[in-house]
Amino acid sequence: MPFPPDGPLLDDAAGRLVRPYTVSGGRTRPTAELDLLSLVMATGAAPRENLGPEHALALGLCGGPISVAEISAHLGLPAAVTKVLLSDLVECGAVTARAPRRHHPPTDRSLLEAVLDGLRRRL
Repeated sequence: MPFPPDGPLLDDAAGRLVRPYTVSGGRTRPTAELDLLSLVMATGAAPRENLGPEHALALGLCGGPISVAEISAHLGLPAAVTKVLLSDLVECGAVTARAPRRHHPPTDRSLLEAVLDGLRRRL
């Protein structure tokens, strides 16, 4: 069947034509322990295996410490898919990941009150 006159069924408004699970090879769980706030940074070592274009884009963003959430936003991919891509890069030695520092327990009352005060001021 020939393509329509306007091209091979591509639509700029449709966005990404490759499903995110295809990018991660159908995998949904990362092999490395990554949090949305984990900081990832390139090691300078070239990946030992041939990875996909999304891996290269993610690696390009890791010049300085950057969070998994930021990489996900820049790539326009779900966080779960981004974690799989980054764990591939960790496994091959191209990036390192560091867990976020926890200065306060998540239920620290003074921290929660400070956040609430800040939100009230913005509203």
